Amino acid sequence: MEIMQEYSRWCDLAVEDKDIVEELNSLKAPNSEKEIEDRFYRNLEFGTGGLRGVIGAGTNRMNIYTIRKATQGLANYLLSTGKENLSVAIAHDSRIKSDVFARESARVLAGNGITVHLYPQLMPTPSLSFAVRELKCDAGICVTASHNPAKYNGYKVYGNDGCQITLEMAEEVLSCIEKVDPFNSVKVADYDEAIKNGTIKLISREVVDSFLNHVLACRVTNVSSENLKLVYTPLNGAGLMCVTEILEKIGVKNVTIVPEQEKPDGNFPTCPYPNPEIREALQKGLELSEKVDADMLLATDPDCDRVGIAVKHNGKYELLTGNEVGVLLLDFIAKQRIANGTLPKNPVAVKTIVTTEMAASVAKKYGIELRNVLTGFKFIGEQIALLEKDGEADRYIFGFEESYGYLSSGYVRDKDAVNASMLICEMTAYYTAQGKTLIDVLNELYEEHGYFINSLDTFTYEGSEGTKQMKNIMNTLRNNPPKTIGGLNVVGLMDYISSKGVINGEEVTTDLPVSDILEFYLDGNCKLIIRPSGTEPKIKLYYSATASTLDKAKEIVTTLSDDCKNLLK
Repeated sequence: MEIMQEYSRWCDLAVEDKDIVEELNSLKAPNSEKEIEDRFYRNLEFGTGGLRGVIGAGTNRMNIYTIRKATQGLANYLLSTGKENLSVAIAHDSRIKSDVFARESARVLAGNGITVHLYPQLMPTPSLSFAVRELKCDAGICVTASHNPAKYNGYKVYGNDGCQITLEMAEEVLSCIEKVDPFNSVKVADYDEAIKNGTIKLISREVVDSFLNHVLACRVTNVSSENLKLVYTPLNGAGLMCVTEILEKIGVKNVTIVPEQEKPDGNFPTCPYPNPEIREALQKGLELSEKVDADMLLATDPDCDRVGIAVKHNGKYELLTGNEVGVLLLDFIAKQRIANGTLPKNPVAVKTIVTTEMAASVAKKYGIELRNVLTGFKFIGEQIALLEKDGEADRYIFGFEESYGYLSSGYVRDKDAVNASMLICEMTAYYTAQGKTLIDVLNELYEEHGYFINSLDTFTYEGSEGTKQMKNIMNTLRNNPPKTIGGLNVVGLMDYISSKGVINGEEVTTDLPVSDILEFYLDGNCKLIIRPSGTEPKIKLYYSATASTLDKAKEIVTTLSDDCKNLLK
């Protein structure tokens, strides 16, 4: 692609969105070459999760033209299957232009004769997965950038099983997208006309109610939640309606919403990085929790597929990690389903490879088969699909990942913060009735299973130079791996690109899909996993340590983190 030539073409043809026109015109100022290059040096990458990028003008930005191009490619892929009466479900969150991008996606699909089922209001990402399955659609689209800063938006694509598309389907869709010119080869229907002729159908409230009823069916106790005192924040996102309704259904009556973060607002004015993993995003909720003396703070991210919590313990609010909440829920679900006689024969739980190994010890206690998959909840969804294919879908009892994603049933194939919010409140009410906080229970689990501590560092590499730097770092680590990390000997290395490794001198292989991940095995059952993000310009480092005491495990993780900063230079 000749950058300046493509920029000029956009100046001539990208005239439908005034924001795009203004941005393109602003780049005509002197010394704008680098700004132009960053917007046009590549096409916004369509990965296994779809698109994600900064909103703005250019081929490397999220805008109506890159959205149309991607949707036309998806339409061409679906049409190439030869199936008749094709349909696609679409949902969107509260981000800037999410409603516009959802509408444009619907127009393109309708222009290609594909029926669209469109949520008319903000809805959580898991409700999109549900709609695909409930309405028997051939694919799904969710317009969201999850927990990214306000300048980002994204476009997730789902298969007919309600799971984010497979690696193979992503490659085929990408091949179709690459053949599309956003200005000359996209078919776009008139929205109002498509509504009139039924090519675009608005998803009814009945589908929303069915989604909530499926969530409600995941309860594992009959303990009253009436006395639970809760502060909830949807972080200006899509979770408000579904989360508050499901909490009402299980009897949580005392819920205070963080007022500054209650209404949808893609600018996220009080939490510039609306990620429930980060304390700053929860600060308003923590302040309100102190004021009303809440038992717990519950926070869902903007597309409501992940949830974070803070628990009052000994007069202070302590944040729990995704690993800690996941282990608590796995133990709680197993224990309650044994007690009420609903634990299936040969139960299955699933976690990602970067998620705590403490789950293996908990699973072993209850006779649960624990499956490990690559990072990304769609791989957990694939395991549910495999069980369903064998007529054993009921064997699945729980799946989770360290990044605050949980799911306890197969009614959707994506992480679900509505489901998780309900279970967390149910679990908290259950232990509160015994005079325990979740911190008390977690400490009991540590005493029983050992002290497993996990931590994460994230390093950002923006722009074209950043992309090159990320590749160079991974190549260097792959070709010249360190012999020690944080003072611990490297006793093994698994390379998920080659699917091969050596651990304690023995060659090993993995049957997990090929992925740009390096897993270092260290002395003392410690680990370091390094992987570039599939959706952001970042490299993530996951540390895990096991020790006889909590302080020792934390010390190991801190040492690993300090040393690893040198690996990424």
